[in-house]
Amino acid sequence: MLRIKRDDVDDRVAVLLLQGRITGAWGFFLESECRDLERSGFRVVLDLSDVVFIGRSGLEALVRLERAGVLIVGCSPLVDAMLEQERIAARGSVEAAQDDAAKGAQR
Repeated sequence: MLRIKRDDVDDRVAVLLLQGRITGAWGFFLESECRDLERSGFRVVLDLSDVVFIGRSGLEALVRLERAGVLIVGCSPLVDAMLEQERIAARGSVEAAQDDAAKGAQR
């Protein structure tokens, strides 16, 4: 199961705090939520601090999201290693990503 909590930084940047496992249909659901936010004009940051496992469909969704400009932050060493194998560039802190996202949203 995946729990998603939205925390807007401002009117241009939305941080999605994820908890649990990104498996099965949850990867597609997450991707849909991010795309909807982007269509609404938000820059999206995914905080994976409380993600304990990512399945194949979750990894595939994160690859597509990262390539589309979604920032991924707050990964545990295990999750970071999984993402690194998929060549996904995770950022260190949520605060740094929020700053980057805000700068990107201003362009």
